[in-house]
Amino acid sequence: MVDVLALPSGEQTRTEQPLGVFTRPKPKAGWRSWITTVDHKKVGIMYGASALLFFLVGGVEALLIRMQLWAPRQHLLSADTYNQVFTMHGTTMVFLVIMPIGAAFANYLIPLQIGARDVAFPRLNAFSFWCFLFGGIFLNTSWLLGGGADGGWFMYAPNNGVLYSPSHGIDFWVLGLLITGIASLVSSVNLITTVLNMRAPGMSLMKMPIFTWMALVTQFLLLFALPVITVALFLLLFDRLFDSNFFDVANGASPLLWQHLFWIFGHPEVYLMILPSFGLISEILPVFSRKPIFGYSFVVFSGVAIGFMGFGVWAHHMFVSGIGPVSVTVFSLTTMFIAVPTGVKILNWTATMVRGKLRFDTPLLFSIGLITMFTIGGLSGVSHSIAPSDTQQTDTYYIVAHFHYVLFGGAFFGFMGGFYYYWPKVFGYMLDERLGKWNFWTLMLGFNLTFGPMHILGLQGMSRRYYTYDAGYGFDFWNKLATIGAFVIALSVLLFFVNIIYSWQQSKNRPPVTDDPWDARTLEWITPNPTPEWNFDPIPTVTRVDEFWHRKYAETADHRLVKIADASEVVQHSDGKGVHLPSPSYWPIVLAFGIPIIAYGLLFSLWLCLLGALIVVTAIFGWAFEPPDDPEAAHGDEPGPDGEHEEATESAAEGEREVASVG
Repeated sequence: MVDVLALPSGEQTRTEQPLGVFTRPKPKAGWRSWITTVDHKKVGIMYGASALLFFLVGGVEALLIRMQLWAPRQHLLSADTYNQVFTMHGTTMVFLVIMPIGAAFANYLIPLQIGARDVAFPRLNAFSFWCFLFGGIFLNTSWLLGGGADGGWFMYAPNNGVLYSPSHGIDFWVLGLLITGIASLVSSVNLITTVLNMRAPGMSLMKMPIFTWMALVTQFLLLFALPVITVALFLLLFDRLFDSNFFDVANGASPLLWQHLFWIFGHPEVYLMILPSFGLISEILPVFSRKPIFGYSFVVFSGVAIGFMGFGVWAHHMFVSGIGPVSVTVFSLTTMFIAVPTGVKILNWTATMVRGKLRFDTPLLFSIGLITMFTIGGLSGVSHSIAPSDTQQTDTYYIVAHFHYVLFGGAFFGFMGGFYYYWPKVFGYMLDERLGKWNFWTLMLGFNLTFGPMHILGLQGMSRRYYTYDAGYGFDFWNKLATIGAFVIALSVLLFFVNIIYSWQQSKNRPPVTDDPWDARTLEWITPNPTPEWNFDPIPTVTRVDEFWHRKYAETADHRLVKIADASEVVQHSDGKGVHLPSPSYWPIVLAFGIPIIAYGLLFSLWLCLLGALIVVTAIFGWAFEPPDDPEAAHGDEPGPDGEHEEATESAAEGEREVASVG
């Protein structure tokens, strides 16, 4: 016999209501509901959709690069155009795709995983998205206004100066990253505050889902790393627009200053791109292995260690810049040490699958793909900690291969697994499994065809920045193979979008997806699919890690797993009546819209600066004096006195639990 915890009586009565029978008025539909929303779920969806659109832009740029390198002495792109495409591809993929996809999952999942109804500052959350979107659009309008940036996504001095790049391309790059940086900084403060202050009753830090932990570490990385790149960008902006001399070598400045500032941000940035993906597969692997994550605390603290140590390895990007043997030795050692917590994660993920009852659905396939591809990227990365080896590999295609195995093979594979896993939670229907597996295998094939040969090209001496090459150096075959692989990746991406459209069409003729399609473990699945606007009613009380799983299963005295409740009995179904939610607002998008107008003014006319400043000031005052709640608005319904419903909810959630016996 064993005692198991049953559902609170208050929640049991709510589950008796049939699915879909809601008395709460439906939120207003249409485009206005999206541009005024402050709902963290809609903000997360918009982050993800925008990032995928930018992914298509960056993908076209990648195909142009590969077509130019298909054969020796190609003339598809000129040297100048190639530099622009090369720079904008890297910038787009790093700042407008990988980072915002992580933000999309964080915005959608964090409040759900910690039992909150929204983020701490909903309007700031909407503002962060619009800043990101307008910053990305601003950056890409450079193509129409004189050409893109051409100094590489790392923008080394003195190539980033007016002497070597007199067009406005780099100015757009600087201002675009400053605008998207506002989005990231605001979002980091918001999500940190949410996690630390809005967890459900009983949810201590060591009961949080691992994705929330990894997202929290990511937000701290953003909070401390973004100010560094912001300073660097402002200094470069002053050099280019106001004739200062922060990076002008001719006037006694040191070009190494830019490298230090950029990589003090740039290397933690690698981990803030990869950690959300690590968190996602740490949620997926236990579900499809039918086991809890192996070594929960080790997975958590290894993620914290990666974040902390990520600030101490930046100079391994500078081994050939003349920083001296002592610095090279120190950063060689720190680069070796940071492989340890990463290796801990890989061992924990592998141990989770060992002796598990594996279900090889698409989310698990992409998770295994991340583990294998990231391991290859990690092994090539360790070789960069050896200074003599790194000296030979720097600025060759070996670096390009390593970087893509880490970020594409790591981050993007994990995000794809997250898309397939959380699609029913977000949209209420499943993506087609057959198309999903085709999506995975074509992506795996195309990825390795593209970036595997780049290791060989790099070791043969092909520079990462040459726009063409001569025959007879052994580059021809491997470049052709890489180009074929790039088009296979394009086919895989096309399959993903076809899957979305096909599955959406099929969902119209099929029953709604079940509440718990994967037999999941974490708290976000205690809500119906798709998630209702109010998230939880009432707020659940958490007793252990994987709260949702333990409400469905218990372990007997002889360690047998016993089902104590069906998902339909555990998932909350309510009308959300009386839940206190903030009202929609136009001011976040208005405020964000004024910032790029100021940026255009800095480049073309100070009158535009004045117009943009007027919009910003008006939006700030409108925001400040706007009532936080509007009973007539769709996002708020019968709010009542502040805190009234929440106090009643917490009181009910903290009631006595009934104890049942099984076994």
